[in-house]
Amino acid sequence: MNRICIPDHEYQERIAKAAAMLRSRNLDAMLVVSTESDYANARYFSGFWPLFERAGVVISASGDAALIVGPESAVFGKDFGKLEKVFVLKEFRESADPSYPELHADTFRDVFRAVGVQGDVIRIGLGSYVECTLPVYEGLVQAYPKAEIVKCNDIMVNLRKIKSENELACIREGFRIIELATNEVIRNLRPGVTELEMVGVAQRVIYENGAEYEGLPMYVFSQESTRHAISRSRHRIIRKGDLVQLNLSAKIDGYSPSIGLPVSMGKMEEKKRELVEFCREMHEWTCERIRAGVIASDIAKEFYAMYKKNGYEKNYVYGPCHGTGMIEVEAPWMETTSNYPLEENMTFQVDTFISGDTFGCRWEKGIAVKKNGYESYTDYLKKGIIELDI
Repeated sequence: MNRICIPDHEYQERIAKAAAMLRSRNLDAMLVVSTESDYANARYFSGFWPLFERAGVVISASGDAALIVGPESAVFGKDFGKLEKVFVLKEFRESADPSYPELHADTFRDVFRAVGVQGDVIRIGLGSYVECTLPVYEGLVQAYPKAEIVKCNDIMVNLRKIKSENELACIREGFRIIELATNEVIRNLRPGVTELEMVGVAQRVIYENGAEYEGLPMYVFSQESTRHAISRSRHRIIRKGDLVQLNLSAKIDGYSPSIGLPVSMGKMEEKKRELVEFCREMHEWTCERIRAGVIASDIAKEFYAMYKKNGYEKNYVYGPCHGTGMIEVEAPWMETTSNYPLEENMTFQVDTFISGDTFGCRWEKGIAVKKNGYESYTDYLKKGIIELDI
């Protein structure tokens, strides 16, 4: 079986595009940093994603690149990464903060020289402002005290927002596997099982069918936990009458889509149905407005106005869509301040969430923007509200 993945040549193409952007900004080099929880920027160029430690990639304006790993990942980085040049820096150590007194570590100077950056008075772009840890930033400043270090997150957003055909293939494969997991969880849902047991069912299915990892920490919430926009599954026993929220995912060569939908344990009472149906209607409303050329903020403003018009303003938490790709939630968001046009092959999770006093729900799926609309990567939500006969 041929594994769906990003081919090696695409990593080199990404580096070349980044280098051209650096030259247009008069930057000598760019550093991107990744953590275990947000590995995307380093993996985007190198194929490597860290465990415990941090990782980084330095790209020069001339188009050379090197991978940086922590003290325990030297062999790991060389075996898993796509870049020939791999350096070990203490600044990329794990959070337990070991000293590694016997380690003869590399330095930022070593890395920059290896990619052809010379001198002291240089301009360095920081492409992972949020993910950059303090030890990494301090190490960079100490190595280049005369350098101008500038934030350039927008370079990474611009590189990652339009997906290639290989990236789209990874996302499609993720949705294929998620549908299998969703089917199996629903088949096993019954009063008496726990939220975490159902997460375990989903995990088994995604790994058996080719996922490399969960696309996000998968969750199955029930009843009051469904109010949480972000939360974790518990040992709570699911009962008859509960509303159960599924958000399941699968990671394919770094790409991390998800499907979210509510499931009712029995016939849904009318008060619940009203809120769940409104949430579903807003999900479909959003999808109908997506096409290339539309300004993102226009959709978000109308979306929020619909919540207000229907008396759900206090139940509103966030806007209708967020970017998706290597991280399930990535830039760009679609908010009332998002004054950018939608472009073909931008990928979003249409993520429609509403939180009530005693329960909430989310309808979520992935789409790609197209010239005259969008491509949906799953038809699962067309099933409507699922009410189990128990």
